[in-house]
Parts: sequence; C-alpha cells; structure tokens
Amino acid sequence: MGKLEGKVCIITGGAGSLGLAAARLFLAEGARVMLVDRNNADPEKAAAALGTANAAATVADVTRADDVRNFVAATAGRWGKIDVLFSNAGNFGTVAPIDAYPEEVFDAVQAVHVRGAFLACKYTVPQMNDGGSIIITSSIVGVTGAPGVYGYVTAKHAQVGLMRSLAKELAARRIRVNTLHPGPIDNSFQAAVEDHLSQAMGRDAAAYLNEAIPLHRHATPEEIARSALYLASDDSTFTTGMTLMVDGGMSA
Repeated sequence: MGKLEGKVCIITGGAGSLGLAAARLFLAEGARVMLVDRNNADPEKAAAALGTANAAATVADVTRADDVRNFVAATAGRWGKIDVLFSNAGNFGTVAPIDAYPEEVFDAVQAVHVRGAFLACKYTVPQMNDGGSIIITSSIVGVTGAPGVYGYVTAKHAQVGLMRSLAKELAARRIRVNTLHPGPIDNSFQAAVEDHLSQAMGRDAAAYLNEAIPLHRHATPEEIARSALYLASDDSTFTTGMTLMVDGGMSA
C-alpha cells in the first residue's frame, strides 16, 4: 500500500516543475490529485500527461476567492473530502532598491503567495478530513533576507506566520500545517529569478548560489517533492508548525 493510498490531494501551482514532480510522486503512492494552475500554465495538459484517471486539473487564479471555492468544490465533488493541500503557487516579482521597487509588483507578489495561500486554506479546511496535512511552499528566503527582493522575501516570511497560526488552530483536528523551504531548484522559475539577480549583482547568480550552497548544486524538483511527500503522508503525524529547510545546507 502506498503512503497516500486513497488520499485526496490539491496541488496549486500544479503545472510547474515542483507541482508536477509532487503530483507524480503522490500518484505513485496511491493518491488522487487535483492540479490547479493559471490558464497560461495549461494544467489540463499537465494532468493529461500524467496518464491516469486519478489526476485531474482545473484552471484558477489563486488570488480570487470564487476561483478557490470552485477548485475546492470540484475536488471534493469528484473524490470526496480532501486530505492534503499543497499550496505551491508562486511568482517572483523583481529585484530593485527599496526606493525603486514597484508598488504594483510588491502587491502582485503578496497577492499570489500570501492571499493565495490564505484563500486556499480558508476554503479547503472546511472540506478536509481530520488528520490531514497542509503544506505551504515558502523558500529559504522565508527565514533569511536578500537585498532588493522585497516582494518575494516579504511574502515568504508572511507564509510562515500563516502556517504557525493555522498549526495552532487545526491541531485539535490533527491537521498538520507546515512550510517547505527549498533553496535554489534547477527549474525555469529559478532560472528567471537568477536572471534578475545576475543583472542586479553584476555576476552569474547561479554560480554564486552554487558556491553558497554547502552541497554546491541546485536541487532537483524531485528532491523537493520527496520532502513534500513526507509532510503529506502519515510519516509526519507528529510534525506541525515546522519550517522544513530543503536547501542543501544553505541556511545552516
């Protein structure tokens, strides 16, 4: 029997590399998975590529309450009550000095990471089974800082506050709530981040980060997904309110 046998899971940001890696792993462990992503990310195509009736998809903007209510209802209507919420949708913003950082970019980043995670939890929790798991993808910069990365760093810290409050509230139902904190991942999202950082730093950001990571490399999406599986499964039944660092030792 798989670690998620019969469990119903929602993954936001599901068409991205980490979302898909987690979906593949969750499905292999017996889960039923709803992928949620924006229209231009084509979650239906991503779900079809998984090649199983245990994967489905819906298009949603995680910053819109109606969209969130709809994907939660679609998931529960298809498979029943939800066991795992992997709140993984994200955007980066830009890198700029504080006096030049665009206000609209700051707001857009908070909307996806903070409001998006809040809404996902708000509307999923009433449809969750007791003993379930909520995982919010934060970042190494959710516990550290970085000059010029004001929108992203602030949002990732805010997710930790949301997680800690939820962990206390939901403990009576045995619902665990944790944040996952990857370091740099070898994917297109990180490559775009490093383009911004390279311009701001005047040097190759990927090489700089590999020097700063004790394991001297970026993670694969599959490595981060394995940590998400730990938090999603009953292996973590006494783990809640935790910031799980998966960063190759970078924050040590």
